[in-house]
Amino acid sequence: MKKQLLTLALLPTLIFGAIMIPMPQQASAATAQIISSVSLRQSADENSARIRYLKQGEKVTILTKVNSWWYKVKASDGRVGYISTSSKYIQTSGDTSSGGSNTGGNQSGSGSDSTTAKVQKIIAAGKKYLGTPYEYGSSRNNTATFDCSDFVRQAFLDGIGLKLPSDSRGQGSYVKSLGHAKTDWHDLKPGDLMFFMSYKGTSASNYKGINKSTQTITHVAIYLGDGQILSTYSKESGGVRIDSIANRHWEYRFLFGGSAL
Repeated sequence: MKKQLLTLALLPTLIFGAIMIPMPQQASAATAQIISSVSLRQSADENSARIRYLKQGEKVTILTKVNSWWYKVKASDGRVGYISTSSKYIQTSGDTSSGGSNTGGNQSGSGSDSTTAKVQKIIAAGKKYLGTPYEYGSSRNNTATFDCSDFVRQAFLDGIGLKLPSDSRGQGSYVKSLGHAKTDWHDLKPGDLMFFMSYKGTSASNYKGINKSTQTITHVAIYLGDGQILSTYSKESGGVRIDSIANRHWEYRFLFGGSAL
């Protein structure tokens, strides 16, 4: 009887205590703005099917930070998909860690940070050679002159000590062997290599109807982002230089590109 009375006496306290236990709060969804066109994909994988492009200035809601490389977002049209977490593409506000398996954006020693650092070194190494004269079949033993593949090879060698194949076709095969090849240049990231077919004129009509899958690589360049490439292609052009891609023969000649890292 005493035990029953004690249980009845304690019951209100137990119930009250249970009611008063605070429940964990759901982190509010973060808002973000697209600062450079980026693919909205069906899954957190760069090879996943693209739903559509998110345009510069478009607002999205970050539903989840999947990991250091991917956000799950809701686009302005209500469609849900995955995009890169790179600050090159998206500017966030609020808490981006809600529901995600990683709650920190800066993870020491992460693959993303390591790749970004490598890309910066490669591009910086390449830019040191701006203006270096062009020479077809240039010597791979000095940096007095470059052809396109020699220049790319030297930028990677100087920047991160990676020795790429010495010719553009070999470099293209290497990128494909890593599974990184993309045929839409808008999908490329800074530091990626870009491969082009032969020059056939400045107009898009000069390249109409060409089956690019059968074309031979004749030029390679380093993508800088924002539609710009770093390369060298002729004596007349002034050697190593930076060019724009969009609506020019570079865009029409583009075969594929991707990371060599």
